[in-house]
Amino acid sequence: MTTDLTQTTSALPTTLPTTLQKFADPLRIPRRWHPEPGPQHIPLTVRSRSAAIRLHSQLPPTPLWTYEGDFPGPVIEVRRGRRLRVSWTNGITSPYPVVAAHLDDAAGNPSLAMNDPGVGAATITPGVAALPAWNVVHLHGAVTGGGSDGWTENAVLFGESQLSDYLNDQPAMTLWYHDHAMDITRYNVMAGLAGMYLLRDEEEDRLGLPSGDAEVPLVICDRNFVTDDSGGLTGQLLHKTTGTLPFFGPYTLVNGVIWPHLEVRPRWYRFRVLNASNARVYRLHLLGEDNEQVTGAGYLIGTDSGLLGEPLALPAGGLTLAPAERADILIDFGALKGRRLRLVNSAQAPFRGDPLPDGVRPGDPLPGARLPEPDVMEFRVADAPADDPFRLPATLSAGFLRLTHDNVAAHEHRMLMLAADKEGTLGLWEMAEADAGQAPTGPGTVLDGIVQVKDDKGVTKTYQRLASRFDDTLNWHVRLDGWEQWKILNVSGILHPIHIHLIRFQALSVEGYDTAAFLPAGGGTAKDAPVAYTGPLDIEPAEQGWKDVIRVPAGTMVSVAGRFGGATGRFMYHCHILEHEDAGMMRPFSVMPGAVMDTDPGMGHGGDPGHEHA
Repeated sequence: MTTDLTQTTSALPTTLPTTLQKFADPLRIPRRWHPEPGPQHIPLTVRSRSAAIRLHSQLPPTPLWTYEGDFPGPVIEVRRGRRLRVSWTNGITSPYPVVAAHLDDAAGNPSLAMNDPGVGAATITPGVAALPAWNVVHLHGAVTGGGSDGWTENAVLFGESQLSDYLNDQPAMTLWYHDHAMDITRYNVMAGLAGMYLLRDEEEDRLGLPSGDAEVPLVICDRNFVTDDSGGLTGQLLHKTTGTLPFFGPYTLVNGVIWPHLEVRPRWYRFRVLNASNARVYRLHLLGEDNEQVTGAGYLIGTDSGLLGEPLALPAGGLTLAPAERADILIDFGALKGRRLRLVNSAQAPFRGDPLPDGVRPGDPLPGARLPEPDVMEFRVADAPADDPFRLPATLSAGFLRLTHDNVAAHEHRMLMLAADKEGTLGLWEMAEADAGQAPTGPGTVLDGIVQVKDDKGVTKTYQRLASRFDDTLNWHVRLDGWEQWKILNVSGILHPIHIHLIRFQALSVEGYDTAAFLPAGGGTAKDAPVAYTGPLDIEPAEQGWKDVIRVPAGTMVSVAGRFGGATGRFMYHCHILEHEDAGMMRPFSVMPGAVMDTDPGMGHGGDPGHEHA
């Protein structure tokens, strides 16, 4: 079970605090499970349970829904090629543990009101308190059949089990498991249903990376709490939002502890970092005692879906992680003995990973930008001799290949737009090239779902929306083992992290577009006023590895390529801002053997006709 923070204090608090002391509690290290092989597969049962866990030593225990009583759940570790069969069993008996509320107007300062603890003048969201424990688990990043992927509507009630086969035929990487129930993922993950899953292989073994207690999972998320009439923090979780914005909370948790500290030795450590927040983007910096940035000690060795080809020094402007993104990081504390270092976040919210404005330092609060507390955690480096044989390898994954359009095999092209419809509902617009007769015909004419785009060669193409919401017709049928390039154009005005189930992919390009021509009120573009290319943009080095989540900033087109191999079935792709996912930014696709697809000559693939390239 989860370590109770009563270990660090003599008794539960007698009065409720209005503020919490930073770095008062040690980082909780999740339990690690190493399932043993069976005759044909490794069997494992994971039970969801109700629990009450102290998230800070000054708080009362917080009611949660958890995996095996832990928040986050146990770290499941498996070897490549060892098949795992998990029975995810719903054992939750308690009422929904989170209070949901929203602020309806912008009176005063809505950003501060949303970040402040307590329900205050917010309205309780109807129906949430009565939600049943209806759960389904998605192993995020896994190559597994559609029946084991955690289809969002295949959730189970108390006493029932979801049986999933995980092939684990993938390179070493950091995955994670979390609830994926239709319409309520944001609430179930907020309640505590998330955990880390590590996949290992021989290539990783040969690197001799820091291991044991020198390999530390860091599951980062933000939360908020209900307060009593005097402003005391009750410990009960609060999902409070403003208007149509998703959730942003003022308290940062790492491994289920608010602003923890970690005692480290002056040696190399490996940190497996996951952004498990509903919506918050983090831009992470390591600071010294005088708020100076610590440089030269940290290296990125892996992204969402595996190792890089070679280590990358952590970006001077901070490492950006959107919801569901992971980073595999090495930090050398050898030259930092006796020091206290802070991990801080400088990303403004909502939907921003931008560098800080001029004159603002990492570690400075930005309450008006929904960043009231930049601190994440503290490292306390022992004042001891540095004795560590580990040396940073020059090469990590010898087989790593940086994809380009020219070295990707013959592939299908698809066009996706991130846009709001005439009702203001965000959606994933699956587009297909339209014929000339579908373009707007008169000056100022706008046709709903018809968008013109002028590309980098000055060619204007007309696209027609085929689908935008989850229950619209399934359009995209993908050939098993087929390569595809998806172009994702964001005309919504806000950043979205897009997750594609089943596959890993790489970003091929990021391009700027003038999206002011897209007219949400009309659902398209006017005649001879296309969304137009403005120029190429850099792909951040940290975004050039294997990914399963890609950040698509407003006013950009991001192109990604991946191979849909290893499994068949019906899968999903979606925005991983959980409030957006629940509100409809999720769409299905299917993967089928090509020979099966060929038996139906009328089956369209849903891609751009005539755009399959070698």
